[in-house]
Amino acid sequence: MSYNVTVDAEKCVGCSECVDVCPVEVYELQNEKSVPVNEEECLGCESCIEVCEHDAITVEEA
Repeated sequence: MSYNVTVDAEKCVGCSECVDVCPVEVYELQNEKSVPVNEEECLGCESCIEVCEHDAITVEEA
């Protein structure tokens, strides 16, 4: 199963919590914002959503 991972740049504050918690390194910080660079690796565990205090991340089944 694959997932669409979206980060709302307006809401993202670049705290890197999602980068740290993701078990498969989907995210990386670019220009002080989180960017899903390995979206195809997403397991759909939603750990990133749980740690994001700004509701900037969406993970949906593709």
